[in-house]
Amino acid sequence: MKDLQNKWDEIYRQRLATSPEPATVLSRYSHLLPAHGTALDIACGLGGNAFFLAQHSLVVDAWDISNIAIDHINQSKGTLKITATAINISLAELHKNHYDVIVVSRFLDRDISPKIIEALKSEGLLFYQTFTLEKVLNTGPKNPKYLLEKGELLSLFSTLTPVVYHEEACLGDINQGIRNEAILIAQKPKT
Repeated sequence: MKDLQNKWDEIYRQRLATSPEPATVLSRYSHLLPAHGTALDIACGLGGNAFFLAQHSLVVDAWDISNIAIDHINQSKGTLKITATAINISLAELHKNHYDVIVVSRFLDRDISPKIIEALKSEGLLFYQTFTLEKVLNTGPKNPKYLLEKGELLSLFSTLTPVVYHEEACLGDINQGIRNEAILIAQKPKT
């Protein structure tokens, strides 16, 4: 774990001067967010999603393996309601029926998908965006372990009701649209 933490600490150390942006899945579909509630930003990096969620009146837990990223969020959050924690996400415990919104962007650990589903409250929303195997550009991870197969997000979260699914792959004009990534917004059924 220490090697992985060191790797991400170094990546975020180099990015500290940049302003973190929210994932497209959030910025494009922010109108689907609840007016209030709790949110979890998994693999939050420098906090683009966490800041966005908090600015939309959500109380946010932000998790990442990088102490550098977490320190940046804690120093930059001001009065925003964000609790940022350095944690190995693959080993993290998620409380059942706890979050109104869970966001995952550019992170993939298939083994925690069931925990993510359980952590959503009834009618809670999952916003997920990450890299795909089918690529237009040679960006993102190279290891297939961290790349989605076509339609895989729908399979991983098949017990949720899809609201938005977006995977353009190599169709049409590859110079436009969202390429190299799949997007899923899905809702936990009402209990």
